[in-house]
Amino acid sequence: MPKKKKVARKVSRRGFQAVARKPKTPRYVYKFGEGKADGNGSMKPLLGGKGANLAEMTRISLPVPPGFTITTEVCTYFYAHKRSYPPSLQAQIEKGIANMERIMGTKFGDTEKMPLLVAVRSGARDSMPGMMDTILNLGLNDETVKALVRATNNERFAWDCYRRFIQMYGDVVMGVQKREGEDHEPFESVIEHFKDERYGRHDIDDSKLNAADYQELVARFKKLVKDRTGQAFPNDPWEQLKGAAGAVFGSWMNDRAIVYRRKYNIPEEWGTAVNVQAMVYGNTGANSGSGVAFTRNPANGEDEFYGEFLIDAQGEDVVAGVRTPQPVIELKKLMPKCYAELLKVRAIL
Repeated sequence: MPKKKKVARKVSRRGFQAVARKPKTPRYVYKFGEGKADGNGSMKPLLGGKGANLAEMTRISLPVPPGFTITTEVCTYFYAHKRSYPPSLQAQIEKGIANMERIMGTKFGDTEKMPLLVAVRSGARDSMPGMMDTILNLGLNDETVKALVRATNNERFAWDCYRRFIQMYGDVVMGVQKREGEDHEPFESVIEHFKDERYGRHDIDDSKLNAADYQELVARFKKLVKDRTGQAFPNDPWEQLKGAAGAVFGSWMNDRAIVYRRKYNIPEEWGTAVNVQAMVYGNTGANSGSGVAFTRNPANGEDEFYGEFLIDAQGEDVVAGVRTPQPVIELKKLMPKCYAELLKVRAIL
């Protein structure tokens, strides 16, 4: 057997007593926020590209919502131990959430005041756009959604977030997806049938729906989940977070990701990190929006600010193809202060 390392500890004037050094608990969670980060831009093998860049942007004082990254080592452990987690991971995640709560001034699962909601995203060492899974608005349930309504005085926004969360979590985590012989995704079918019933047409934009409409969709979505899986939609935010992280790690081995890695020679053993970050909402109304932007034109490398956005939308709407985004230059007319801030960020990057 290998010998334990020993250290000398002074116990009296007469001499020293040898004691065994306790093994150090591996670090699996790296926090970022409020201008500080445990990681940095050089740590892509451990934190993935997204996690390393979030840490680096936090360090240079860019406005990055707080969060934490679960390392690629957990992904390796996940597959080596029958899709389970290291024993010390939960306590580290709880500390990560506590740090986010302190910075945001909100509580995860709060049923009285503004609840902390989070986004859970993948983050491989090399970019794999669209290949792995994302869950937004995590932390909502039948009680926290009411707290969100009271805190924001925006009922439509709160129920919109909740129906989005059930749809994404039901699809990604619980496997409520299109079956053989079905033409449409099941959640989209529910939305279309509801629009036909309520408005006589199924092609109206989701942004035209009101709070009561979204509340009804929440009930129908939960029924769909129960009918398809035999399980009720989970209400416990901690259970939701565990399920979402497992789904992101699981998506490293989905068919899309495997094919993409083969095409671009990305090694399977690299694994993915998981990024948990405080939600920022682009769907609160006409004075909010979401988009994607590049410091240069990604098609030709030209030195021009390039991107697109949608008003009153969350990030997934921009890439889903349901609504047509506007070029980022249009933001200069609609929200000049936001556009000016983006230009400052671009200059730093």
